[in-house]
Amino acid sequence: MQQIYPEHPEDVLSQWLDWHAAGPVALVVVTAIEGGAVRAPGALMAVNGEGLIAGYISGGCIDSDVALQAQNCLREGKAKQLRYGAGSPFTDLPLPCGGAIEVTILPEADHAHLKLVRDALAARQPAQLDLKALSDFTPQYVPKPRLRIAGRGADCLALARVATATGLDVKLQLRDGEDVTAAHAQGFADITALETPSDIPAARDDAWTAFILMFHDTHWEGPLLKQALEGPAFYIGAVGSRKTHARRWEALKADGVSEVEFERVRGPVGLIPSMRDASMLAVSVLAEIVAAYHDVRRKPFADTALVLLAAGQSRRFEAGDKLMARLGETSVLEYAAARLHGEPSAARIAVTGPDDKERSDTLAKAGWEVITNPDAVQGQATSLAAGIRAAKEAGARGALILLADMPHIDDAHLRALQDRFRQGRTAVMSKVDGILCPPAIFHATTFDELTRLSGDSGAKALFGKLTNTATLDLAPESALDIDTTADLDRAKGLAHA
Repeated sequence: MQQIYPEHPEDVLSQWLDWHAAGPVALVVVTAIEGGAVRAPGALMAVNGEGLIAGYISGGCIDSDVALQAQNCLREGKAKQLRYGAGSPFTDLPLPCGGAIEVTILPEADHAHLKLVRDALAARQPAQLDLKALSDFTPQYVPKPRLRIAGRGADCLALARVATATGLDVKLQLRDGEDVTAAHAQGFADITALETPSDIPAARDDAWTAFILMFHDTHWEGPLLKQALEGPAFYIGAVGSRKTHARRWEALKADGVSEVEFERVRGPVGLIPSMRDASMLAVSVLAEIVAAYHDVRRKPFADTALVLLAAGQSRRFEAGDKLMARLGETSVLEYAAARLHGEPSAARIAVTGPDDKERSDTLAKAGWEVITNPDAVQGQATSLAAGIRAAKEAGARGALILLADMPHIDDAHLRALQDRFRQGRTAVMSKVDGILCPPAIFHATTFDELTRLSGDSGAKALFGKLTNTATLDLAPESALDIDTTADLDRAKGLAHA
């Protein structure tokens, strides 16, 4: 067996497609893990008929055996599910970590679908593996991180070398001709010379791009950082001391950059402070970038409080409590409470009225911190204020405001809202046919103003007064709110559909 170690799905699938042009190739998919497994569910490995292996699914404990099993599957033309470690029949292959790994081996996966997934990732778009043989297991993949470095000197090139060694797509923007020559000599291909601050090259940053400024030059800092802040990069950093970073903030503020926008710029950079050697600084900075990349992938709401308003009076609902009415096999409230279930967040706050024990019990069971608003009868603004105060106490950077009587909001829309918000927005609201509506996300700098709203004024009343905001379209059927039994009937129809 000969094994190479690409680890990103784009690279493994590219190798699968290349080998498939010459003959059958097995695709191995990690479908479940227990304990301290090396790879996460969704990790891929390709094995061809000659025993060549691309990718890995363990720390070397089981890869060879899985590859042999994959070759058997190729000969037999049958898929196979295997379990290694705890509870496995393969007692001669224990996992030292004490955990377990489950894999599915597909001797002839859907070529068209795998190409579609690979092409999406290559085009810098998220993708989902959806193969019939994997049943309900549909792993989600995101593009590889890209690193754009603007700088000069040893620090800049050291970071480029370390990042390239880890498989990142590195783009260099270099200030000095000597550095351009050195970068070419070291094998870097994507190099742009920085000529003048008034005419900087266009950036092609996406949500999976990190940008870092690796030199000190006040003439260049402003234009380069402002350009990065206009884009969706998941990480923006700039070298320098705390004093330098404070000076940088004052300069950008004078140039029209808001505090919320500048909050995205990290400085000093690196997990380890005060690195003086270029190679050590490179490792420190890259570690911080990788941590940010994984936070975006796995914990996008880590610094955001979820605020679910569930204190409505049901005045127009003709059949009791609208939130406890049945919608399929669960209640309307249970539908709403299931949003972003299990997602790490700064807090999960639900606001109910003073006599809403059934609602409170339902929400507590679903993992929400329940706050009672004794003034709920005075309007939605009082519940919003109660939730926002709790979000502020939790130290949240933002608050995602949800209404419990809107059960058809899906997690995909909430994640898209958060993506917009992370781009330095003061607030992001949903919009249906040109009309603003919840759900919405507001930055912590707006919390005090949100708590001063009154009556039935929602967050929309403040949104129009803010700057640096954005909206996100929401399908009308997703925006259905339940006020009457007729609304509930429509919601049931949508749920059935």
